[in-house]
Amino acid sequence: MPVIRKPVASGTFRRARHAAPRPSRMRGVSLIEVLVSVVILGIGLMGVAAMQSVALRGGQSSLETSQAVMQTNAIAEAMRANRVNAASYNTGGMLCAAGTGSALAQNDLRNWLVNLKTNITKDPADVTTCGQISGCPDNCEISIRWDDRRAGGSGTRTITTRTRI
Repeated sequence: MPVIRKPVASGTFRRARHAAPRPSRMRGVSLIEVLVSVVILGIGLMGVAAMQSVALRGGQSSLETSQAVMQTNAIAEAMRANRVNAASYNTGGMLCAAGTGSALAQNDLRNWLVNLKTNITKDPADVTTCGQISGCPDNCEISIRWDDRRAGGSGTRTITTRTRI
């Protein structure tokens, strides 16, 4: 230990030694403080992970909704291209399976349903994704229904587009 000399009243020096620090004056981090900080950090990271999960589900739901809107616009444009036979696009109810036929309207409906299932659920054999067209050509109403549970939704979701051909 270094020796420090302190002056005494009459010009003489007295040796003073530093005493070992007492535990109350020790500096550093205790094990309890480290454990508390690790617990707080762990809770914070779990919160971040939960928020990430919610964001991913919301993004998936948004993607499916965007795909449904694009598919309603796609079939509306197909009907506009075949304006003379626009009334033959009416389905008379929810259509979940592609029908057969050689007319342009039946081919467009079959392709539309396959695209619906492929783009929304990524499964062409899906039975929960369906479409309906009614009121054409004057007041067309195009509805798409799909199961939104995969994206964190509450079951069946429907989107409807109204247009004139």
